[in-house]
Amino acid sequence: MFTTVIFDLDGTLLNTIQDLAYCANLVCQAHGWPTFSVDTYKTFVGNGMPKLVERFSPPDQRSPEVLAGTLREYLAAYAIHKEDTTAPYPGISQLLASLKEEGIQVGVFSNKDDGPAKAVVEHYLPGLVHQVKGRVDGVPPKPDPAGLHALMKDLSADPAHTLFVGDSNVDIQTGRNGGLTTCGVLWGFRSREELIQAGANHLAASPEELAALIRGASV
Repeated sequence: MFTTVIFDLDGTLLNTIQDLAYCANLVCQAHGWPTFSVDTYKTFVGNGMPKLVERFSPPDQRSPEVLAGTLREYLAAYAIHKEDTTAPYPGISQLLASLKEEGIQVGVFSNKDDGPAKAVVEHYLPGLVHQVKGRVDGVPPKPDPAGLHALMKDLSADPAHTLFVGDSNVDIQTGRNGGLTTCGVLWGFRSREELIQAGANHLAASPEELAALIRGASV
């Protein structure tokens, strides 16, 4: 049984892709740049908002100065539209509530900027997460485990009884780099094949399967 579970956010707890893509395309349209499909944005996200902005920006618009300005535009748009269509995946709120009742710690470690990450968790999953850490300047993003280790220290989490859960290769690499058991979820933005190739210890097709794994069943 695991006593602490640390979740990725986008694509794992919350289905945010429509809002992320909409805001990115708003910025692209404002500059007359090409826009992209939601499925394409599923491959663009996962490494933090600065990297997302770099990926949707044309190659000739990627100087540090231009990217910094584009990031500001994107964050301003996302602040307005971050709750247009975003919602927890079915069964997630119930899963987190049951873990809380059982005394299992829940953390969120995301490459989303720290402010927006905390805001959407508080809005959609109020009272169900012990601590949220998003991307902050000066701390390398996932898959570097520095932020994960800081979160685990704050939670006094035992690595041997901590599970890292996410939907992408970045998440699995993060958990592995942090010395944790990992579980890839199959309802998110990336594929089963990607999660297997990244070395996920377990896969879960539903929150119910994930709950069974946390409680000690083999998945």
